Order: sequence, then C-alpha cells, then structure tokens
Amino acid sequence: MSVWEQRDPAVGRLSIRVIALCWVLVLLDGLDLFVYGATLPGVLADEGFGLTAVTGGTIGSLTTFGMLLGALGSGIVTDRIGRRKIILTGVVVFSLASAACAMAPSAEVFGAARFVAGVGLGGLLPSAIAMVMEYAPPWRKNLSVTIVMTAHQAGGAIAGALAMSVVESLGWRSVYWLGAVPLLVVLPVVYLMLPESVTYLLARGKRARAQAIAGRHRVALEPFEPERTEQKPGSLRALFTSSAALTTILFWIASFGGLLLVYGVNTWLPTMMRGNGYHLGSAVSFLLVINVGGIAGMLVAGRLADRFGARPVAILWFALTAVGVGLLAIRMPLPLTYVVVFLTGGWLFSAQTLIYSSVGAYYPAGVRATALGWVSGIGRFGAVFGPWLGGILVASRLSGLGFAVFAVAGLLSAAMVALVRRPAAAVDAVERRSPGHVV
Repeated sequence: MSVWEQRDPAVGRLSIRVIALCWVLVLLDGLDLFVYGATLPGVLADEGFGLTAVTGGTIGSLTTFGMLLGALGSGIVTDRIGRRKIILTGVVVFSLASAACAMAPSAEVFGAARFVAGVGLGGLLPSAIAMVMEYAPPWRKNLSVTIVMTAHQAGGAIAGALAMSVVESLGWRSVYWLGAVPLLVVLPVVYLMLPESVTYLLARGKRARAQAIAGRHRVALEPFEPERTEQKPGSLRALFTSSAALTTILFWIASFGGLLLVYGVNTWLPTMMRGNGYHLGSAVSFLLVINVGGIAGMLVAGRLADRFGARPVAILWFALTAVGVGLLAIRMPLPLTYVVVFLTGGWLFSAQTLIYSSVGAYYPAGVRATALGWVSGIGRFGAVFGPWLGGILVASRLSGLGFAVFAVAGLLSAAMVALVRRPAAAVDAVERRSPGHVV
C-alpha cells in the first residue's frame, strides 16, 4: 500500500501549507484582475481622465492579452525553471503594475500598466494550480484546486466591496495603490515558506534538493516521483501526440468560451446591469454577489468533481451558467436578481476551474504546467475578445444582446468538454497508484 493510500498525515500537512500560500497569492491575483471591472464605472465617471466605454473595453482586453502572453510563456518556462520562481515573479510584476495604474496620468499609460499587470497575472495562476495539484493527495486533487480558486472569487468580491466603499470617498486610484501592498507584505512570507515542486526537481535530476525538501517536511519521495515519458519537460509536442491532440484542441476551445464568459461578465456586469435600469450602487453590488456565489460554487463543484469526475460536472455547470446569464437579460425584482446572480457565479467560475482540474489530470506531471499554461493561454483569446465585445455592445446600447452572447459562450464550452475523451497514455502515474480516484 502506497503512502497516498495510507493518507500520510505529513503529506496532508505539506499539501495544506502549499494550498494556503497559493490561496493567498491567487486572492491577490483575483483582486488585481477584477478590480478593473469594479472600478470601471468610477473611471468612466472621472471626466478629467477621459476614458470612454469603447476605450474601457479595449483596456480590459489589453489586460487579458497580457495574461495570454504570461500564461503561454510561463507554461513552457515553469516546467524548465520551476514553479516557485514563476509564481514569485508574477507577484512582483502585477504589484508594480498596480502602482503604475494608480499614478497613470492618462488612459494610454493606464492601459499599458494594465497590460503589464496581465502578464504577471497570467504567469502566476497556471503555475500555482500545477503546484497545488502536485502536492495534493489524489483523492483531493479537484477539491484542492477549487479551494485555491475560491481565492480568485474572494479577490473579486473584495474588489467589488472596495469599489462600493472606497472609490466614492477616496477615488478609484486609491484601490490600485492597495494592489501594490503585496510586494512589501506578502511576498517575503511566500518566499520563505513556499517550497519548490518536488516533482519538478526530481524530473530535472535535482534529487538532493528534492530530498532536502522532503526531509524537512518528513514526507517520502515516492508520491512525487515523475512518471517516465519520452517528452522533455515543457515540450509542446507532448500535447499533440496521437492520443492527446484532439483532447488538447477541445480543451483549448472550451477554455476560450469559458474565459470569454468569465472576463466579459466580470468586466461589464455592473455597467450592463446599470444599462438594464439598476442604479449604480446595486449594479456594483452584483459584482460582489456573483463572486461570493463563485466561492460557494467552487466548494460544491470540487466535492462533486472528486466524487463524479471533473468533466461531467464541468458540462453541467457550463450549461447552467448559460441559463443564468441568459436570465440576467430580463428585468426581475431586485431580490430575485440577486439570487440569479449568486447562482450564476456559483456555476460560472467553478466551470472554468474544472477545465483546469481536468487538464491537470489528463497530462503527465512533466508537461502538466505546459498543458495548463497553454489551455489558460489559448483561453485568453476569449478573455481578450470578451471585454472588447462587451464594450462594443454597451456603447451600442445592446446590453441585453451582450447577455445572450455570453450565454452562447457557456453552451460552446459545455459542448467542447462533452466531446473530450480521456487518452489512456496520458494518465498520471501517481493517479494510477490510487484506484479510487476518478477524474
């Protein structure tokens, strides 16, 4: 019986440490990302700054384009130089960029700073997910990922709360100054406490360093041994073997639709709801509610995915998201609207997270971060397109059509995930040692 099946307490403690540290980092990632949508009404109302709805959508797309580049680049580099370096670098980049946003004298400088922030954000997330999956016991991989991703929605909820409480009194720039705080407060703690991926170290032949980490935390190396593969770490070719090519393409399309939906809704939800007749206060509060719903949805989805598999839950969640987003085009009583927004958040964010969870299980550890980075990165094309498209529709006074477009994106992702079939050759060796684990 392996240490995984014995549920070694030391392995559990190490996993909790990694999850907790990555949770804090992903919280900051989510706060920095969603703060744009939360502050956008305030930035648009700042007549001296001169931002228009169309330019606002373009800047939202610039941020996600930066995330695309960050995710694609880090996906390859992190399997070669290590998860920890990419994660720490991402924090430095988006913290400095947040300070630049706070000082921006013009929309052009502001947009350039948001692009740089996107590069840092895009590099951090897939590396953190890969790190969490490598340290998580097999029977809790999906739940571990969804727990970490609750931090993304917590960041969004905090962004909404800050917009409601701070922007009106201190101005929108004050929120971006807060985004620079992690550089001085959080980064030193993470630097000292977050270990490098043991699986990465073993795959790169750095056994002495891997043994030192394992010894420090009193865990065996066996669960972290990478499976044998002919592909080099960070190799794109491994994503396009005969057994994995179709799966790779389907995941890419699903991620495109999912991230178009996530970033389009998060960027424009307050503005679109205001266009549907809600006043500014309630419109901004919808962003808070949808992200709180996302936190609850992550925890439910993670448990369901560990029980029934990530793929079937993702299919159902995307279909329900399409229904929820479509309903938002209808003017409903305010309490009912809050309920629909909450439920839609519960389905929306966890559906996209379950794509990442599935990808992490479909590819071997040596190329896992590459697979996650490219699924996230290709999906960023949808994240680039979503805010831009939302800006065009809002500027054309077609908010209702915007909800319909985002609902179709949810149906597209559901269809693509439904077509995925597990390639037997891609099963991770660690998961094969845990017959009770289903993904």
